[in-house]
Amino acid sequence: MFGINGWEIVLLALIAVFVLGPERLPEYAQKLAQLIKKARVMAEGAKGQLKDQLGPEYNDINWRQYDPRQYDPRRIVREALIEPLEDAASGLKSGGTNPDVGDSVVIDDDGVHYGADLSKWDPLRPTVYDVDAT
Repeated sequence: MFGINGWEIVLLALIAVFVLGPERLPEYAQKLAQLIKKARVMAEGAKGQLKDQLGPEYNDINWRQYDPRQYDPRRIVREALIEPLEDAASGLKSGGTNPDVGDSVVIDDDGVHYGADLSKWDPLRPTVYDVDAT
């Protein structure tokens, strides 16, 4: 809530008691309660207005996908660790090749053809340099 923890709220309440004094504190507490009630009424009104404007589509909305608690990093890591190892390693069982890399051929200025197959990498062969890419 606004980056304020419990101890900071207690400290703010104590400061309010000293600043406002015992005479004005009940009056301001009542005003704060009324402000909170008005904010809740406005939020419910906006929700009702949205429901009226969307009609039957309002019930079809998956509100859980907008819940920020689902993006908790601890939960994401926990689920990744619980995931079966076979599912995680399925991409590695394709023989060690990358399915995204095709059999593209690059022709340099000398007319030399270099394939994209990294298993045939030769350290003595010059590295392909693309002038247009840099």
